[in-house]
Amino acid sequence: MIKTVGVVGLGLIGGSMAKAIRAYTDCALLGYDTDGAVLSRALDESVVDAALTADRLPECDLVIIALYPQATVAYVTEYREHFRKGGLVMDCGGVKGVVCEPLEAVVKDAGFHFIGGHPMAGIERSGYAFSLPEMFQGASLIVTPYPGTPEDCVSELWQFMSRLGFARLTPSTPTQHDHIIAYTSQLAHVVSCAYVGSPSAPNFEGYSAGSFKDMTRVAKLNEDMWTELFLENKDALVREIDTLVEELAAFAYTIRRGDRENLHRMLQRARIIKETIDKDC
Repeated sequence: MIKTVGVVGLGLIGGSMAKAIRAYTDCALLGYDTDGAVLSRALDESVVDAALTADRLPECDLVIIALYPQATVAYVTEYREHFRKGGLVMDCGGVKGVVCEPLEAVVKDAGFHFIGGHPMAGIERSGYAFSLPEMFQGASLIVTPYPGTPEDCVSELWQFMSRLGFARLTPSTPTQHDHIIAYTSQLAHVVSCAYVGSPSAPNFEGYSAGSFKDMTRVAKLNEDMWTELFLENKDALVREIDTLVEELAAFAYTIRRGDRENLHRMLQRARIIKETIDKDC
């Protein structure tokens, strides 16, 4: 049973994890952040009970690491001897291959279970100040456990995470995760950033409705984090960008020619695809 939890990194996701744990469980909670002011605020607000230091890592039944990918690898590598034997460690990074692959050898025979995780939740803000206890209500949690990870470990992790509001557990592999997330998340951020790059963007006032807001929402991003995420998954992301460019070129060609029949067919195809995937949501 998970009674004590450590959260490493108290930004938007880590802070929301901490606040959700405080709101929806009775677990003891230890927290760490490289920004002392953030940690002090979390302590002052009684979100965390105490600072998570190396000597207190063995107390944690579960450690949630909400750092950038390379920082996650560095943290687990540095403190591999401190994690509780038999305990669970889950990261929250947006890419999995660059985290799970190098850590497989690091955590082997270390006595704890590392499970790659990706909470499919967030807002167009960053930092502890915008973290919310209800961030994960109805969200999906993707997990990428290593082959041979005991099923009861994944089950225990899911039972705990469901208490925080997660509604769906999605098992995956690091490769599958990074391939699909390049399309469902990273491409959307690239498109939004490219979209607001138009010279027409500053002139939107009075001419915009829901479509404009939907297309531009995620351009309000944390450029430090997304730069790392894009480059750590560049092959899969570039493939998706190339596919999109081909689709856009086809639309431009059809519209430029005034080809009403083919344009109608392309729009109809898109509508049918969207209706189909909506049924699966």
